[in-house]
Amino acid sequence: MQVLIDTVVFIWALVSPERVSKRATALLNKSDTVRLLSAVSVSELAIKQARGKLAINKEQVSAGVSDLRLRILPYTAQHAYELFELPLHHFDPFDRQIIAQAISEDIPVVTSDEKFSLYKGLKVIW
Repeated sequence: MQVLIDTVVFIWALVSPERVSKRATALLNKSDTVRLLSAVSVSELAIKQARGKLAINKEQVSAGVSDLRLRILPYTAQHAYELFELPLHHFDPFDRQIIAQAISEDIPVVTSDEKFSLYKGLKVIW
């Protein structure tokens, strides 16, 4: 099974794994789970770090991707086109891109953000 990990879940998995739900932790620990992190999340982390909102650097992100055995899912034009169809349940542009990507790829998202579940066709795991 493939899953797309939301940015905040990635951060929690690195710095406070006890915040990740038991269901999500069990799924992420399964050997046959393909764990994906959006390229959008990497951009979000870099932008928020540069603005002083996060104390995480490029090396920590790279090490986290490796340690958690994540694959980076590129963001494509097809994902961006999906944004035209999304209702405005969520206003965060990074989250909207992750939602569009997950819907386009038909991949469940691991997130604690309740607004994700408002999107028709998006499976949320938490």
